[in-house]
Amino acid sequence: MSLPPAGRGFNSRTVFSAAHIVADPFADTNPDAPAAVDWGATLAFRRHLWSHGLGVAEAMDTAQRGMGLDWAGAAELIRRSAAEARAVGGRIACGVGTDQITGGTLAEIRAAYEEQLALVEESGAQAILMASRALAATAKGPEDYLDVYGHLLRQAAEPVVLHWLGPMFDPALEGYWGSSDLDAATDTFLEVIAAHPDKVDGIKVSLLDAQREVDLRRRLPQGVRCYTGDDFNYPELIAGDEQGFSHALLGIFDPLGPLAAEAVRILDTGDTAGFRGLLDPTVELSRHLFQTPTRFYKTGVVFLAWLAGHQSHFTMVGGLQSARSLPHFARAYELADGLGLFPDPKLAEDRMKTLLALYGVNQ
Repeated sequence: MSLPPAGRGFNSRTVFSAAHIVADPFADTNPDAPAAVDWGATLAFRRHLWSHGLGVAEAMDTAQRGMGLDWAGAAELIRRSAAEARAVGGRIACGVGTDQITGGTLAEIRAAYEEQLALVEESGAQAILMASRALAATAKGPEDYLDVYGHLLRQAAEPVVLHWLGPMFDPALEGYWGSSDLDAATDTFLEVIAAHPDKVDGIKVSLLDAQREVDLRRRLPQGVRCYTGDDFNYPELIAGDEQGFSHALLGIFDPLGPLAAEAVRILDTGDTAGFRGLLDPTVELSRHLFQTPTRFYKTGVVFLAWLAGHQSHFTMVGGLQSARSLPHFARAYELADGLGLFPDPKLAEDRMKTLLALYGVNQ
């Protein structure tokens, strides 16, 4: 499928792609060392996304935040990507977390959040308040979440996106918002928003439960967006129903960038069937990449970027390229090729054959 770049944004939905980072394959490093990033290739991929009108969600889970990329690396990524966004006129929002600490008191967790929020705001990017492993480990109940998030929202210079990442993406976030009962957790989440609706641009929900997301977005205050992070059910959630729809902040839109952008442009015309017709066939690939253990989906995302020619190698920070099996890669290649995702199918085929040979497969 040939989809020409089109840098203009969209009319009907706000759409972010969470973007991966490209490792430096020549760095003399190891999985315990700080990430060695190929900055040229990493920023070039962001320009690719912006060229299709997509926003970039930076330094998020897809960029191996907390799985190879530490806070020092994330801070440099935010600075560089925000500067690049200003240079090309691209939309960017960046993750604000607490990963410079592993635990601590509520005051120390607030301070860690504040440090990251200040950097993101100084860079000129929108802030995404990410779920915190440290807070999940320290909080005694819902009141601690209300205290920490209330403190941050009161001092945020501009409206932020609140991020609810489920434990399927990060097991350390089990019981976030003070309860493993999702109904109770939802009530606390909504209480945070209701107390500061003018400081919340939207929420990003990654629970892989379409009905729960629909129910949640129907309870949001007027003007607060729901950004789907559901990589299993995104076409139906973005298309919406008679009572509303979700915007998008998705890791799967990293490999699907041009196709996803074209689908949303079709939706802009009011052609919901055309939008679904283009995007629905991609769900099988997405469910494959995000299969259990879901947190290793980044490996498939980077694998497809390599096959598509966006980078010259299949090396990941922390050695995460080893996190999926050869049969997983082979199926991802088949599904992506069937969708026409590779600009140069011959290059993708040759690279797939190289990988097979490295695994000892006789062709």
